[in-house]
Amino acid sequence: MKTIAELENFMTEPSARLLRDIALIDGDILILGVGGKMGPTLAKLAKRAVDKAGIEKKVIGVSRFSSGSLRDELENCGIETIAVDLLDDHELQSLPEVKNVIYMAGNKFGTVGNEHFTWAMNAYLPGRVAGKFSNSRIVAFSTGNVYPLTKTVRNNCSEDSAVNPIGEYAQSCLGRERVLTYFSHVNKTPMLLFRLNYAIDLRYGVLLEVAKQVYGEEAIDLTMGNVNVIWQGDANEYAIRSLLHCDTPAKVLNVTGPETLSIRWLAEEFGRRFGKTPIFANDEQDFALLNNAANAHQLFGYPKVTIQQMVDMVADWISNDGDTINKPTHFQEREGAF
Repeated sequence: MKTIAELENFMTEPSARLLRDIALIDGDILILGVGGKMGPTLAKLAKRAVDKAGIEKKVIGVSRFSSGSLRDELENCGIETIAVDLLDDHELQSLPEVKNVIYMAGNKFGTVGNEHFTWAMNAYLPGRVAGKFSNSRIVAFSTGNVYPLTKTVRNNCSEDSAVNPIGEYAQSCLGRERVLTYFSHVNKTPMLLFRLNYAIDLRYGVLLEVAKQVYGEEAIDLTMGNVNVIWQGDANEYAIRSLLHCDTPAKVLNVTGPETLSIRWLAEEFGRRFGKTPIFANDEQDFALLNNAANAHQLFGYPKVTIQQMVDMVADWISNDGDTINKPTHFQEREGAF
């Protein structure tokens, strides 16, 4: 793949599993926060699945759409769009009643120095959304950052593990979960909390960051020595299919790939492809931010894009000077300062 069009075409090709499940989802699908990194391809994947399954179902994307051409891009794909500032309660209440809501809006980067906005987006707004869509199914994006760092040889952060978020971003995300769970109890709203760790696109993500450091012969910090990742197309598919698994009270689901990946190993894999020797700094710590997604794999099957495929695609993308998005993951962060 050498163009964004080719990348997005690959990322939004629905699987047979998604086609089966999209036909079982009753009602239209509303995506709140469609303008983020994952939202556009999730919306396009849902729309392609609807069309390929030959069913009648609207896919509606909600965002501020304050700049750029995303709104036209989505509408050209047959996705309806609504421009709304979700923090404006009048605008939020003006949204149509829809049976299925995928809630992606939130704030992470820029939290330090702007904590009040992060808490408003991540902990106050969910209550307003839950009130507005009390009669819907809601899949709400969350994060594995709600877990503490865990010993890498155990990776025991399953859905039953105790949460202990580090830093205000992660704390506000736990706040989002708690507020949504409250309204799931009170209003009997079926929900699923989608705890995602590190979706991978060729334009951003952990693999791109490591690969760029190897390619540019920059030192790679090994302090956060292990990570979990999942192809963005697979994460998007899981999110759509999760609409069939919402429950009351809210169900929690970890989402990532099956492997615990060594940053050192990833760098060496990229080094082989680039013909370069990685440069390392510091030593791996015994604890890392990890996410055990065995339950998601039981529900949805293993991701269709493997880690070796992702490494190959990222290496090829960098070698061909592919476009990138300047949004670092900060996966090395151990103190929760985003």
